[in-house]
Amino acid sequence: MRLRREIGPTVVDLIMDYIPVTLLTGFLGSGKSSLLTQILTEPGFGDTAVVVNEFGEVGLDGFLVEHADDQIVEMTSGCLCCTIRGDIRETLLVLFERRDKGEIPAFRRLIVESTGLADPAPVIHTLMSDPSLERRYMLGGIVATIDAINGSGTLDAHVECVKQAAVADRLVITKTDLVERAAVGKGVMQLIAKLRTLNPSAPILERHGLEFDLDRLFDTSLYDPETKTIDVRKWLNVEAEQDGSDHHAHAHHHHDHSHCLGQDTHDVTRHGTDIRSFVLTFDKPLPAEAFCSALEALTRTQGENLLRLKGVVDTAERPGHPLVIHGVQHVFHDPIYLEAWPDADERTRLVFITRHIERDTLERYFETWICAEQGG
Repeated sequence: MRLRREIGPTVVDLIMDYIPVTLLTGFLGSGKSSLLTQILTEPGFGDTAVVVNEFGEVGLDGFLVEHADDQIVEMTSGCLCCTIRGDIRETLLVLFERRDKGEIPAFRRLIVESTGLADPAPVIHTLMSDPSLERRYMLGGIVATIDAINGSGTLDAHVECVKQAAVADRLVITKTDLVERAAVGKGVMQLIAKLRTLNPSAPILERHGLEFDLDRLFDTSLYDPETKTIDVRKWLNVEAEQDGSDHHAHAHHHHDHSHCLGQDTHDVTRHGTDIRSFVLTFDKPLPAEAFCSALEALTRTQGENLLRLKGVVDTAERPGHPLVIHGVQHVFHDPIYLEAWPDADERTRLVFITRHIERDTLERYFETWICAEQGG
């Protein structure tokens, strides 16, 4: 973990040249490959490259410009599709090198399809911790597919599926077109309720719904390459927690941390797998060294259970320049100082997804470190 390496300069300009990577996960048979095929055949995604395990698994026949033994093929839509040869690191480096040399179109977005049984953490760790990849790519977001027919049972039976859903930025329910209309109202709504308790801040999209928009799968990055802007609120998905009319209805508490940390320790979510999702908010600026020390100690001892952390931090040392942090388990992106707050809310906001770690435990933990630094 290198949280303190970039404490100092504002480095937000560096991310403008990075290629955002979307990790597409989903349990076996969840409709992940069908969704990917839809993306690949959509003309509006001609600036997209996709990395898959096997071409055949994605059902690409009929959409290839050329059938070849090459690792990379070009789609009729202009997309590129690349098979994994060896490990994911080598594949991504080869893809970027050929892009840089002009041998393939200059894609601006990358999708990595993970295997159905895969825990998403290793791929995320590779993207976030490998120095060669860090200078070329950035983790834009995680999309998880859950099928309407077997999704609820799969969540109950397989911890890998639970982790895929818990760390996702977008949850896509598939195969509702195969469910009888009468069953949709009951079974699908129960599945949605289960997903909301597991990951309340991730929007839930229905692939076969009338309002389904492929663009919603990719508006998860801190930096939007289309608008050339940074949107912290969208990236954190905090707006869903603040809007009582949002369809992600769940108990939410804004804590008044006028004296370091509030005392409300009610969990936002409860799930049988001991996975929690909650937001900690700090009203006062935090000393950067104390905060980073606390976070480093937390990841060393509880990294396996700290599934994901995203946040913006108001540091005492650099008022008006929020620090953006993003970590998965024990691996963190280098923190980035923004030039200014992108919205009116200038408080520290930390969005946690944890396993076996309660909200009140983290509140007391940060209180020990930060309040001590602030003198009580």
